[in-house]
Amino acid sequence: MTSDRGTGGPSPQSREGAILSRLGKRTIVLIGMMGAGKSSIGRRLATRLGLPFVDADDEIERAANMSIPEIFERHGEPYFRDGERRVIERLLEDGPQVLATGGGAFMNEETRANIARGGISIWLNAEFEVLMNRVRRRSHRPLLRNPDPEGVMKRLLAERNPVYAGADLELRSRDVPHEVVIDDLLKLLDEHLASREAAD
Repeated sequence: MTSDRGTGGPSPQSREGAILSRLGKRTIVLIGMMGAGKSSIGRRLATRLGLPFVDADDEIERAANMSIPEIFERHGEPYFRDGERRVIERLLEDGPQVLATGGGAFMNEETRANIARGGISIWLNAEFEVLMNRVRRRSHRPLLRNPDPEGVMKRLLAERNPVYAGADLELRSRDVPHEVVIDDLLKLLDEHLASREAAD
């Protein structure tokens, strides 16, 4: 395993270059709960790597010509999930890039298989209190428009975390400066891609 300590560790520039050279056409796919930081971390990660950033939710809204809350209200969650699956399948053809997915996207078996084929999945895993503090700041979450948002969040965590655990990589999302998380994420990616290359 490559060490960052001392003069023998790779510089940030060489680490990012090594990631890009090993990534090929694969997409870096960020998964996790609403509020885990997939969009904010994804944008910064893409900037550091010089890759395009794509938010699956934005692409779904563009394709449907309506907001996600409107899709839920007019057509229901199953309709939204089917559209989400199709949009992500299409987006995975456009790598290399950084793709942020909605909280429920990875729950779809076909989507997980598509990501496994065309990407590297990274679970941004955040504690319940961190997630609630973040999502309370915004009111656009359809699944939390409920008299008991804390109960909904706990139920979703119980359902989704075991599935998220199947991601290629896991990184703790916590309330520290974004650059700290990005540095940790780049180190994780670099080590993962190097080990895959060695295994091949």
